[in-house]
Amino acid sequence: MNNIIIGQYIKGDSWLHKLDPRNKIVLTILWIVTIFLIPNIYGMLVMLGLYLIMFFTTGLPISKVIKGLRPILFLLIFTFVLQVIYTKEGNLLYTFHFQIGLYQFLMIIGIVLIYLGTRKIVPIKLLYFLILVVGIFLLQLIHVDSFVWANYDFLIYEGGLIQGSFVFLRIVLMIGITTLLTLSTMSTDINNGLESLLSPLKKIKIPVGEFAMIISLTLRFIPMLYQETNKIMKAQASRGVDFTEGSLKSKINQIISLLIPMFVMSFNKAEDLANAMETRGYVVGAKRSRLDVLKLKVKDYISFSISIIIFGLVIWWKVVY
Repeated sequence: MNNIIIGQYIKGDSWLHKLDPRNKIVLTILWIVTIFLIPNIYGMLVMLGLYLIMFFTTGLPISKVIKGLRPILFLLIFTFVLQVIYTKEGNLLYTFHFQIGLYQFLMIIGIVLIYLGTRKIVPIKLLYFLILVVGIFLLQLIHVDSFVWANYDFLIYEGGLIQGSFVFLRIVLMIGITTLLTLSTMSTDINNGLESLLSPLKKIKIPVGEFAMIISLTLRFIPMLYQETNKIMKAQASRGVDFTEGSLKSKINQIISLLIPMFVMSFNKAEDLANAMETRGYVVGAKRSRLDVLKLKVKDYISFSISIIIFGLVIWWKVVY
């Protein structure tokens, strides 16, 4: 639960914090589009270098980004391995000669039983799981002369490693770019920026202000809901509820015991928020004044120009090469 960074804001005085929120929203979209247009791994490595330079100049803690990647670590590794398995391009780098038989099967069963018996006491469960998966992978390299069921080869090509790394970096950069936006921008500023960018839609009677407010509240409520859910899970665990063990029926009952207080808490939070907004004079559809008027500065024009140049270079590279 503590790995959720969407909606969190870290106060700072860096150049990124001082950018206009409208500019940051546009730049986030522009960088994501640029990442999708990059044609090969070399461009992705250049983009990774630019991102690291941009990130370390903001003074934001790198631990926040790492924590944000942990929930999708399994997806990243699975995607990488899938690309390595199915991409058969380039030079053949290595061949694994695997064997599966009775002895390997019994050892794999033993590893699975050890995992099931020790996973509760291991602090880093995902890393422990990955180590056991690698162990099962390596067990098949052991060759014996009896009770052999099948022999097969696992081929690793240069193209597979390159394509896997390419997809891996693309996902990491996408998450990293959006993380920079949320960590350096308050939810109220995101709301004001969205409302300003979407203001032309008011001419066709689209409630831009309400739409931007909904997005802002959603970003703010995500970490709050996760924190409250974590508290409920700890309270349920102190009463003997185990969300990882039991039959399917018991797990359904455990999830229900978690969902009901979550719904009640969510409605209570929404009601408190509605009352607070009403007491502060918020009226749906009414024109509102602002304490801080958004105004683009020199650094906004510079950052936007640099991003446009990078976007243009990627387009040129993709068309020419």
